[in-house]
Amino acid sequence: MIKKIFTIKDLHCSSCVMRVEGIEDDFPGIRRISASYQRQRMEVDYDEKLITEEQIVAAVERLGYHVEMN
Repeated sequence: MIKKIFTIKDLHCSSCVMRVEGIEDDFPGIRRISASYQRQRMEVDYDEKLITEEQIVAAVERLGYHVEMN
């Protein structure tokens, strides 16, 4: 299990947070997502055997957000 923090500078509101956190339902390898528009970041706990960091970033970017890997 890996815990990773990503910067998402274009999170503006609670609806943005809900959209980003919603990708958890689409990927069984993601155990938990916690996003914050105040902090402009997303914390993800995931199983690296089931999903990659790149897949997580791509899923968020498909929603229209720019993700920076820290």
